[in-house]
Amino acid sequence: MRTRSLFILLLCAATIQVCQAQKVGKALSLQTDGHPSWLMQGNIYEVNIRQYTQEGTFNAFAKHLDRLRNMGVQTLWFMPINPISKVDRKGSLGSYYAVANYTAVNPEFGTMADWQQLVQTAHKKGFKVIIDWVPNHTGADHEWLQKKPNFYVKDSLTGKPLSPFDWTDARKLNYQNPELCDSMIASMEFWLKHAGIDGFRCDVAGEVPDAFWTKCIAQLKKGRNIMMLAEGDKPELHQSGFDVTYAWADFAMLKLVAKGDRKANAIDSTLQLVNKTFPKNSLRMFFTSNHDENSWNKADYETMPGASHAPFAVLTQTIQRSIPLIYTGQEEPVLRTIAFFEKDVMEMGKYQRAPFYQKLLHLRMRNAALAGNAAMTRINTSNDGAVYAYARTKGNKKIVVFLNFSKQTVSTVVNSSLLKGTATELFTGKRTTLAAKQPIHLPAWGYLVYEY
Repeated sequence: MRTRSLFILLLCAATIQVCQAQKVGKALSLQTDGHPSWLMQGNIYEVNIRQYTQEGTFNAFAKHLDRLRNMGVQTLWFMPINPISKVDRKGSLGSYYAVANYTAVNPEFGTMADWQQLVQTAHKKGFKVIIDWVPNHTGADHEWLQKKPNFYVKDSLTGKPLSPFDWTDARKLNYQNPELCDSMIASMEFWLKHAGIDGFRCDVAGEVPDAFWTKCIAQLKKGRNIMMLAEGDKPELHQSGFDVTYAWADFAMLKLVAKGDRKANAIDSTLQLVNKTFPKNSLRMFFTSNHDENSWNKADYETMPGASHAPFAVLTQTIQRSIPLIYTGQEEPVLRTIAFFEKDVMEMGKYQRAPFYQKLLHLRMRNAALAGNAAMTRINTSNDGAVYAYARTKGNKKIVVFLNFSKQTVSTVVNSSLLKGTATELFTGKRTTLAAKQPIHLPAWGYLVYEY
């Protein structure tokens, strides 16, 4: 009897192991270059819940899901949904990034049930959902300050928890404490298990030790097909397991080009630097605005004002390695600074840029030449100081892009073997036969995107 029981027990254990291996194998099969396959031709839309609607709630935002899906949005990134600390609060509502509780939702936005319902609804409509995570610091009245004081970095003079930078509403966490590391990972696991989200955008990720991220991301991704986005711009973040990092250096260069302080071909320098120093499978989030850039630096309505915004937006959607971002209100467009610590609703309803973004987002979804791992080849023109041109290719798919980064009409000649055959221009729908020594005409801040 004992022998038979032992045999049955071993058989059950072996069956469980096979099932687990099949589950992990299925998850791994959904990876491309180490990233979730759904991410490779994806995009990100940053949701500022507080300012999105007059109500500022999950339920009110849910009414926009169909519109955003029609526009082509794939991944919804929600700025922090956690409760906000009241001690040392900035403004009347405080900063999203002064978290009071890692495993609760901000009651201003709704209930946990409301959040879970929003995630479920978004998933049914085909979206992926990631949440903003603040691992570097907590708010000034997080319960850990009383229950786990050794979770915090202490000021060498006063012995009190230290505020990072000039963020007086926050207290910096101490990643030399193994218990803090385990507690942070457990808090992140909570949202994967209880809300079924698809990943995290990690705030000031570069300020958190790489060793923590290596451990954390390996644990979070075990058997899961999730995305990890780092607010940071260093190669080590990819080596620690992040899928996507911010293209901060690229954005800085784009602003210089928009201002006229650099020529169009200066963009090559930042792309080449990434190619030399980042892992080959690194993906980068390109943008023309985000919550920080809008609130503090007047992007995109002053950094890339008026018609000049369009070619830069096209670049973010079509350049190599890019997972492009659209910030709340850019499709309207909302052309002003949005308050960070107060209620300041973005009035939306015209969606004047939505058709423009829709064409770009749907192109990404249908054409593998815009996948993050698709090849890019620069195309030289007779006026590379103003015109930035390139081709993206993958298999038999090809996209050719011409961007005029100047306020003058430009006519240029392109001598490239990549210009061959008949293609459709994305924005006009016009079929055009392209050939070597092709003359290209672009209005001020003009753009052409040819799909083969």
